[in-house]
Amino acid sequence: MRIGVIGTGRIGTIHANTLSRHREVGSLILTDADGARAQELAHRLGETAAPGVDEIFKWGVDAVVITTATSAHAELIGRAARSGLPVFCEKPIALDLPGTLQAIAEVETAGTILQMGFQRRFDAGYTGAREAVRSGRLGRLHTVRALTSDQAPPPAEWLPLSGGLYRDTLIHDFDMLRWVTGHEVVDVYAAGSDAGPPMFRAAGDVDTAAAVLTLDDGTLATATATRVNGAGYDVRMELAGELDQVVVGLDDRTPIASTEPTGPPAADKPWTGFLERFGPAYEAELAAFIEVVRGERANPCDGREALQALRVAEACEVSRRERRAVRLAELPGGTSAAVF
Repeated sequence: MRIGVIGTGRIGTIHANTLSRHREVGSLILTDADGARAQELAHRLGETAAPGVDEIFKWGVDAVVITTATSAHAELIGRAARSGLPVFCEKPIALDLPGTLQAIAEVETAGTILQMGFQRRFDAGYTGAREAVRSGRLGRLHTVRALTSDQAPPPAEWLPLSGGLYRDTLIHDFDMLRWVTGHEVVDVYAAGSDAGPPMFRAAGDVDTAAAVLTLDDGTLATATATRVNGAGYDVRMELAGELDQVVVGLDDRTPIASTEPTGPPAADKPWTGFLERFGPAYEAELAAFIEVVRGERANPCDGREALQALRVAEACEVSRRERRAVRLAELPGGTSAAVF
């Protein structure tokens, strides 16, 4: 199998390394807006660098992996669909719902494959939580608490391109709410704070956010995120039911300390970032993509699934801006092809 990788930044480099080691991948063609960066990575991996995106499609590949800036995702997805090529794309499809819906329509018209990069679906902790909920171990689920906390802020110049904290970060938690519980979000009430570093205010973004979400079975959920969690990278999900409760992300590297006299001490080596915390999951999602392309399994996260997570993020952004509860029915794209 020959795969084109478009984008060789941080996550693109990780994906290219993973693909170059996969037994079913014969070769890679790499390209990037920074040609020298693509050349250097290709040389290091023993793969081929292309001068631009056009060559990815002209030289012939069996599939495309898109890890560019988000602003380029939708156009590249559409181009691959029109070329009849399966695509793996980092989330989100686009930073708005119209762009997302247009890209999905192109894929569905062409009848091609689009697998989105929501790597937490391949994490052992979240998989265990899903199994606990679906098996009935927790009984009736009544409360879910999700959080994502970055240890340090991203570069200031990247913030205006990110889509904001809800679309860039909490979108993973929204995807997990749906995937773990098997239920849809029906309404949200969200708030955000830009009281931290001034670069967030300059970008029209917030450094800390919180949302209260109601699921279609009445389960209540909270989701919080921050860019400034000095203790370390912290990703958790707590699920409480009438019979039991479980937590994702609680281990000897969780960056939290108990104030109880007999509580556990602070982690000696807390997680520092998402690439470290979810390394195995990133590898697993690409292995799944290759299986999907080979017709060996169903798509674990198609464009419609990604759309629903973005709709929740969009609803939260509207709620924060307008200071009101927002029903998901107010937003377009509500017909879900979710696979639970």
